[in-house]
Amino acid sequence: MGYIVHEGRRLFFREVGEGFPLLVLPGNTASSAHHLADLDRLGQRYHAYAFDPYGTGQSDRTAVWPLDWWALAARDSAALMRAQGHNAWVTLGTSGGAITALWQAILFPEAVRLAVADSCTPCWTLDGLRQVVATRNQKLPGQIAFWRAGHGDDWEQVIDADSDLFLRFGESGGDWFGGRLAEVRCPALLTGSFADSAIPNPGERLFEMARQMPQADLYISHRGDHPFMWSGAETFYAVLEPWLARNLI
Repeated sequence: MGYIVHEGRRLFFREVGEGFPLLVLPGNTASSAHHLADLDRLGQRYHAYAFDPYGTGQSDRTAVWPLDWWALAARDSAALMRAQGHNAWVTLGTSGGAITALWQAILFPEAVRLAVADSCTPCWTLDGLRQVVATRNQKLPGQIAFWRAGHGDDWEQVIDADSDLFLRFGESGGDWFGGRLAEVRCPALLTGSFADSAIPNPGERLFEMARQMPQADLYISHRGDHPFMWSGAETFYAVLEPWLARNLI
């Protein structure tokens, strides 16, 4: 565990293991604290990192998250990997972290060797994002326990800032990649579940994304929910691990 400072932002990360570097990027409302089991597993074969994006987890807070927050997280986490002495790595994200992972592959093609994007969508309507926020606003005991575990006692400020970003992003058009997915030139693995209750038409959306990437592989399961990385963990890793091994030869 440790911190880096990038462009004035103090950013928290975790690391375990040895081997080729692999970066785990958490989804919106999550943090590196939710990926401890993933780090334990990945750290058996890789030098695995997990990162708290600006405004979340144990990283610095900000009242208003910028509209390019996912690309900002991609730049901040790339700075982390550079600071750790890595010139190339695997980037792996789930849900909102998958958006960050693909942005990192777009922005740093010379560094991102492989990209893994689980349970994400290329765009979302404003009405859809309003529904996401309405679900969050219920603040049920299970939701609160999850958020508190990831962000601490000020979890509510984090979730409110994230929800505010979602609504502003939806008002701006709700397109996460702005037509740039074709710039993901490295081998990419997209995974998800047909039963994903958080994403409308998840199979169609993942296929739409994969079709735009020159070296994309796609795996969609009838099992699991959102995110597939956790809800279908054994299947996810049964797909991920040989894919990584094959493409890192």
